[in-house]
Amino acid sequence: MDKEKLQRLWDLAPMFVEGTPHAKFLGFKFVAIEIGKATLSMPYSEKLIGNAQTKVLHGGVLTALLDQASGLAAVSSFKNIQPVATLDLRIDYMRTGTPGKTIIAEARAYKTTTHIAFVRAIAHEGDVDDPIASSQASFMTTASSRKSLGNPLERTKAVKNLPPAKPTTTERQS
Repeated sequence: MDKEKLQRLWDLAPMFVEGTPHAKFLGFKFVAIEIGKATLSMPYSEKLIGNAQTKVLHGGVLTALLDQASGLAAVSSFKNIQPVATLDLRIDYMRTGTPGKTIIAEARAYKTTTHIAFVRAIAHEGDVDDPIASSQASFMTTASSRKSLGNPLERTKAVKNLPPAKPTTTERQS
């Protein structure tokens, strides 16, 4: 089972990264995946500079990289491969990244329950003992035993067909 799941993860993981619009725009690259672990990288890009004088990347880019790597580690940790949503994400920034260097994010799910995965990650430039930032996060997925909510296209059509909301008393007075 794990061998088949791992092969499927290797087939799907690049799409989770390079098929996500913000990850693609930011230049994230899929590096590796194992059960409960994921590694991504982000080559330095001048379009992502947060401080024009120092040429240091914006902290939000680092947050997105750690979140993406952690989410992929969470996906790989569940019994079945399912999408996840970030419930909580805490980042500890330890130093600035070196302008021109690629940043690597390594994430590991250290505890997974039926619905929640708890993940720690570290961002570095090749030396895990000299981190740029670390994170701790939790991710939620839908239980595999939960009934399907139906075809997303049908749900979208149903929402479009809802009657318009009646204006509140305050809205009628304005």
